[in-house]
Amino acid sequence: MASDGEERVTAAVLIIGDEILSGRTQDTNLRDIARYLGVLGVDLAEARTVPDVLEEIVEALNALRARYDYVITTGGIGPTHDDITADAVAAAFGVELEEHPEIMAMMTARWGDELNAARRRMARVPVGGALVKNPVQGPPGFTIGNVFTLAGVPQIMRGMLEDVGPRMRGGRPTVSRTVRVEGSGEGQIAAPLEAVARAHGDMSLGSYPFFGPEGYGSNLVVRGRDPAQLVEVVEELVAALRQAGIDNVREIEVA
Repeated sequence: MASDGEERVTAAVLIIGDEILSGRTQDTNLRDIARYLGVLGVDLAEARTVPDVLEEIVEALNALRARYDYVITTGGIGPTHDDITADAVAAAFGVELEEHPEIMAMMTARWGDELNAARRRMARVPVGGALVKNPVQGPPGFTIGNVFTLAGVPQIMRGMLEDVGPRMRGGRPTVSRTVRVEGSGEGQIAAPLEAVARAHGDMSLGSYPFFGPEGYGSNLVVRGRDPAQLVEVVEELVAALRQAGIDNVREIEVA
């Protein structure tokens, strides 16, 4: 929350998907978004879950974006027929959808002649919208007005949040440091990372995996408002990783 004398900045989360309401999929995105926003000084004031029904998404989105400074949506931007979040966001803002050239170029490079109609659905962005980077895999999300539309897959959603935070007007400035772990999967990293995160609820700790010809691993981003505390938490995280037998760990500078 913003400190005395600072304007309160608010946000809402709109979780979209029949699979969440049916219980087939357990949502963890709300927890991660709440923690992320808390570190930024943005108050998460409301959360709603709606089915894959265009009219209900539009109604909820219009109500939330009128009431709060920011709205984050999760889910419904994949390639299947029931991924209708882009349609709903465009309808809420009264604009058309267009295939974004940057996304099309990205998908053409990846799939070539296999870029079918279903995959092209993921390139659709409301006219006037801007892209939200996806550092994990697949096409990016997008933003228009005060709405950020992100993926529903938790790992991808968390990566997209890294591009959302700097665009928000937070209650207090935050600082971050990044620990790079090479040659270890998220399964090995999870326990020490969770232990440190639980011990520091006022900090944000995120894991963003990478893989490629030069190897694989994760960048662990620690974010907070107190630089001195941040140093201590990074040292604690590195020690916890090494105690778990993960030695290829180093702090890196991120531009």
